[in-house]
Amino acid sequence: MNQTRHRVIDALADYGIVIAFFMLCALLSIVSEAFLSWGNWVNILRQTSINGILAIGMTYVVLTKGIDLSVGSILAFSGLVTGSLVTGSAPHGVLIGISAGLSVGLLLGAVNGLLVARLSVAPFVVTLGMLSVARGMTFIYNDGMPIANLSKDFRFIGQGMIGEVPAPVIILAITFLIFWFILKYTTFGRYVYAVGGNERSAKTSGINTRLIIFAVYVISGLLSALAGLILAARTTSALPQAGVAYELDAIAAVVIGGTSLSGGVGTLSGTLVGALIIGVINNGLDLMGVSSYYQQVIKGMIIVAAVLLDVSRKKQN
Repeated sequence: MNQTRHRVIDALADYGIVIAFFMLCALLSIVSEAFLSWGNWVNILRQTSINGILAIGMTYVVLTKGIDLSVGSILAFSGLVTGSLVTGSAPHGVLIGISAGLSVGLLLGAVNGLLVARLSVAPFVVTLGMLSVARGMTFIYNDGMPIANLSKDFRFIGQGMIGEVPAPVIILAITFLIFWFILKYTTFGRYVYAVGGNERSAKTSGINTRLIIFAVYVISGLLSALAGLILAARTTSALPQAGVAYELDAIAAVVIGGTSLSGGVGTLSGTLVGALIIGVINNGLDLMGVSSYYQQVIKGMIIVAAVLLDVSRKKQN
């Protein structure tokens, strides 16, 4: 009897997030007939792609016991830089614009990583500062004005379809597979878990903990920039106010997906399901006509509940 109970508990711990996702989908399909339509799911997947990419980078950071509050601002600045280079009147190529935007994200992520890893400044303080700095730079860059008339080739990454699947979803899938493989099967991935689990022990074992911490912030900055490019392409213009509060959805996806804020525990698979849950909740509330103000309250409650669940699991262990 006890063995059966333990097996059920273990199964819920391993697959509880997936079960919750399907239960949520079943509930929303009853509430709204439009929920299960392919057109609605294309919309959900397209919207989830942005948060999913941000959450992948956030997972790496949280696994090292860090946090990155600057992802939304980096997203906006990178999108604006790229947008300025891929407008219909600009002579620059799409590849140059994309490279510039990704480079901006990589550079700002590197600044975060340098301050956290080298100078040992608290991640919360560093990334909160970068949130403000990057947002300010976004408004300075084009005097607070959006950049429209983006080239058709560039817009494909946000609006295009490959068969029946939106291009942003394909980009999310490729990004997930790359960083899932790195985290699960490479030495770097093992070091990320080791640093988050016990940084002092990892350092004693010969791991360059500063380099690992630096690298995860670079990854987060790079993926924030990628998300910014997709968002700009999807909305057909680069907006300086884009990405406001996106860090909350990314953190929510990570925590709901089972990654511990204490570091060292979590998976990208869980994060992906967490991002889908956030996307489904947003879509379901929209279909039910729930105000965006109430949606923020609901998502905040979900984050708190997920953190409390994580604390409870740690106490049991």
